[in-house]
Amino acid sequence: MEKQIINYETMLKVAKAISHSKDPEEVALITVESIKTALNVKGCSLFLFNRKTKELELATSFGLSDGYISKGPVSALRSIAQSLEDGPVAIYDVMDDPRIQYPEEAQKEGISSILSVPIIVGGNLLGAVRVYTSEPWEFTLDDVNFVEALAQIAGGAINMARYVKGLKSSIEVLKTMKEIQTQRLTSKTPL
Repeated sequence: MEKQIINYETMLKVAKAISHSKDPEEVALITVESIKTALNVKGCSLFLFNRKTKELELATSFGLSDGYISKGPVSALRSIAQSLEDGPVAIYDVMDDPRIQYPEEAQKEGISSILSVPIIVGGNLLGAVRVYTSEPWEFTLDDVNFVEALAQIAGGAINMARYVKGLKSSIEVLKTMKEIQTQRLTSKTPL
């Protein structure tokens, strides 16, 4: 029962923090730190899907080494691809699963198990949250639901933050255009 209370408290904390943030990077960091801490796991990362390259690009991670983070491009077609199509995928043994793109690097990092959860917003794939454990871990339905809920909250907040940033940029462009137009109208050249 205590684990559920901790997860609800974590969800509430994350939802409050995210609701105050307009920065997508901050939203991602709050999410991965909270998941890692609540589940007491080795690490957590949040990837964003690049439609052009078909790669998962790391937005942020917590608890993982720089060496592991920079191991190479993460292919959405090769690295636990099933989770991006069918939903959450839990891998018990990274060394004995063909869906792992970099098993040797995972072993070197001390990773035993991985949970991959897609982030889907408005029916579109936004990215994935991955949870890494240092011991073999049988992820429970509660674990999966908790990570999935935070991934969806983060996905919605990241998407909204992107719109806000884009809107602010658009407003600045319009203001600049208006200033230029006003300058043209007020500064008439003598004939």
